[in-house]
Amino acid sequence: MLAGIRPVLMPKEFVFCTTGDAEIIARIGASAFSWIHEEEGITLILTRSAAKSFGFDDGMPMRRIVLQVFSALDGVGLTAAVATALANEGIPCNMIAGYHHDHVFVPSAMADRAVAVLRDLQVRSTK
Repeated sequence: MLAGIRPVLMPKEFVFCTTGDAEIIARIGASAFSWIHEEEGITLILTRSAAKSFGFDDGMPMRRIVLQVFSALDGVGLTAAVATALANEGIPCNMIAGYHHDHVFVPSAMADRAVAVLRDLQVRSTK
């Protein structure tokens, strides 16, 4: 699976936000990239511009890297391998598995380096 990850850096910046305010949640609607329901509130992943417009702190902008491999929901090891490769280079990441692809969020300032690390991981896995 690693041999086919083909990481692609997406252009927009994202921010992880949280709220329990039902009015804000209703206004955000489908504009959120993702919602995660947690006991403490709802985590929203919004574009940086949307986060600003809703009054959220945008001090930790992230870029999204899409792994182009189709990863099965019951696949084993992809998240661990990607997170380990990035951690070994001092790059923090937040990963979200979608139905079709995995999405890796990294600090904006480290995004280009993260893509290089993941491309290297892909190349090494083909040998």
